Amino acid sequence: MEFPKRIYTTKEVKEVRELVRKGYKHRLRVKGSLIFKQKVRQALKLIKTADCYIFLRTYIRSIVEIDGLTQLRQADASIWANKYAVQNPVDAASLFIQKANHMKEYVEGKLYFGGAAETRSVQKRIEFLEVLKKKSRNKQVTEECERLLKSWRESVFL
Repeated sequence: MEFPKRIYTTKEVKEVRELVRKGYKHRLRVKGSLIFKQKVRQALKLIKTADCYIFLRTYIRSIVEIDGLTQLRQADASIWANKYAVQNPVDAASLFIQKANHMKEYVEGKLYFGGAAETRSVQKRIEFLEVLKKKSRNKQVTEECERLLKSWRESVFL
């Protein structure tokens, strides 16, 4: 079974769900300017440090630079991100994990948007930051994880 070009119809979602169940992983593509690609690669290194790269590749096909609002494009299994979303590699990495969780819920047929879904995805983002903080040996990364975790703890989501 080949991965569908778009994941839009019920049939396509079922095909993707079956592929994921069988262990399908995307060859993650990054599209954009040289600086954007460099920033995304830094975030991807952090995702690998936290052992979450396979999770990301399971649900996300590409990360594309756009000149607009950062968003998950479920039908494309793609994260559209602007240059500001990737300036901080730790925050960008956690954002990518959050969007991958949204995609996972979309594929699983769960309600992937709205208050409860957003809370679950933010929780996944927080869990990622906690794991990265423990696994990273880079002091700047661990300090940034702590800063972001403090910010999330103070937010209305929790």
